[in-house]
Amino acid sequence: QVQLVESGGGLVQPGGSLRLSCAASGSMFSVAPMAWYRQPPGKQRELVASITHSGRFTSYVDSVKGRFTISRDNAKNTLYLQMNSLKPEDTAVYYCNMALSGVNYWGQGTQVTVSS
Repeated sequence: QVQLVESGGGLVQPGGSLRLSCAASGSMFSVAPMAWYRQPPGKQRELVASITHSGRFTSYVDSVKGRFTISRDNAKNTLYLQMNSLKPEDTAVYYCNMALSGVNYWGQGTQVTVSS
């Protein structure tokens, strides 16, 4: 059974930075593609960034390119999202996602609020 636990969210001023972490249980982390999604208030969940199982390839939604960096440490079973130059429109609940054998696993989410 896969469990994903996000942490690192909080309140930050515009222009600030946060680093989200997602700790995964189980032995399949190193072979699974991972992603970060977010759901702004009153809106649908959207894909923010994804990373291949090795970490070699990453992709980003246009709105975060150059500001966010997705990475992973397979030895620690942990996924990261470094968020810089945060904007009010980045306010959302951020979710960690693992896609494994056709099944999507989700964490409980962590709230990120960007406000002065």
